[in-house]
Amino acid sequence: MFQPREMLKELQDGQKTLAQANPEVMDAFAHFTQTDLKAGAVDAKTKELIAVGITIYARCEYCVVHHVYKALECGATAEEIREAAFVAIAMGGGPSMTYLATLLQDAITEFAPDFQK
Repeated sequence: MFQPREMLKELQDGQKTLAQANPEVMDAFAHFTQTDLKAGAVDAKTKELIAVGITIYARCEYCVVHHVYKALECGATAEEIREAAFVAIAMGGGPSMTYLATLLQDAITEFAPDFQK
């Protein structure tokens, strides 16, 4: 069983370490992603749901945890997150399904109570 909260902390700690080693690059990356994922013509929740689908397709464990958390934070429901992930399976097949069936489910279970979803 995955430990989504621990994985999220590992990711955040790793990013802090990288920011100390190379603040210019990490600041630029953070600025880009914050700018890209904020509401525009497409609202932030939808952008995070797109990100969830892409992370399932790309099979990036830490990305799944991060974007499930961010989608919930933006107001997405567990059902919306799963539906976005199912779209990714249409493109990624069985390997993508394994991430939906395991890590994504664990991340929703772990983080949804934080946002009462």
